Amino acid sequence: MIKIWSMKKENAGVDKKKPKVSAGQIRVQKDLGELDLPKTMKMTFPVPEDLLNFELEISPDEGFYAGGTFKFSFAVNGNYPHDAPSVKCLQKIYHPNIQADGKICLNILREDWKPVLTLNSVMVGLQYLLLEPNADDPLNKEAAEDLRSNRRNFESNVHKSIRGGSVNGVQYDNVLTKK
Repeated sequence: MIKIWSMKKENAGVDKKKPKVSAGQIRVQKDLGELDLPKTMKMTFPVPEDLLNFELEISPDEGFYAGGTFKFSFAVNGNYPHDAPSVKCLQKIYHPNIQADGKICLNILREDWKPVLTLNSVMVGLQYLLLEPNADDPLNKEAAEDLRSNRRNFESNVHKSIRGGSVNGVQYDNVLTKK
């Protein structure tokens, strides 16, 4: 009987040394394990032990933004999947659904988020925004109006901006992929 109590005390000390794993961390591990990223996407973990904070690069091979490489940061809180991840574009780009400060207008990151959605859902949504910008739900109203009223001018402005050019007096980051 005494031996059992001493074993319990030893094991209690071991449990205290292990960091607690949140439900969010477990779900992130599951989501990451199920990812099968296309060649147009690449993930990096600035701090390899921290699975809740990572970056995603998307290099579209078609659409307005083809030829660019766009970086997004993901911050997942411990209440994931009940809360959507926080996602931000790390470069200043000319896009109807992305503000200059990196905020992103994607419905599944806001009102349409549901716990059944995964990190892959968000990544696919971001990729789709780069393939088909949505002028009907804009953050950058000038870019949205440009897209709605004159697609050719919008395309010209996108090409200028991804090379680090200026559009309507605003300087954008050069995101052109070096080939």
